Amino acid sequence: MSDRPTRELYARSLDRATKAGFVIALSAFLTYVSGALPAYVPVAELVRYWSLPVDRFIAVTGAPQGWAWLRLLGYGDALNVAAVALLALVTPLCYARLLPVLVAERDWLQAALAAAQLAVLLTAASGLVSALG
Repeated sequence: MSDRPTRELYARSLDRATKAGFVIALSAFLTYVSGALPAYVPVAELVRYWSLPVDRFIAVTGAPQGWAWLRLLGYGDALNVAAVALLALVTPLCYARLLPVLVAERDWLQAALAAAQLAVLLTAASGLVSALG
């Protein structure tokens, strides 16, 4: 990313994705607090569980672990998790947008770094590493 057009491409991608992610997160939150969708853990009961350690919270509420929350997208609180997951995709999406440009410019070092960062982020998101341990 040594030249200005490449940096600007990354910056534009980051700006757009972040703004879209914010709008999606805000919409999901408003959907949740408005009650437009039911909550998996009712808001009135949530205060009871805030202080619990994660393993106890999961045991008491039956909350899903890992990627199992995807099955609960009809619930307002799971929709918020989806919005946060989308925000977490901003950086990988920007690197994925940038990678073909770096390859076309034959900027091999930056392309390799972007590809490596993408691989690390996607591996972490997959849950593969935690499943092994």
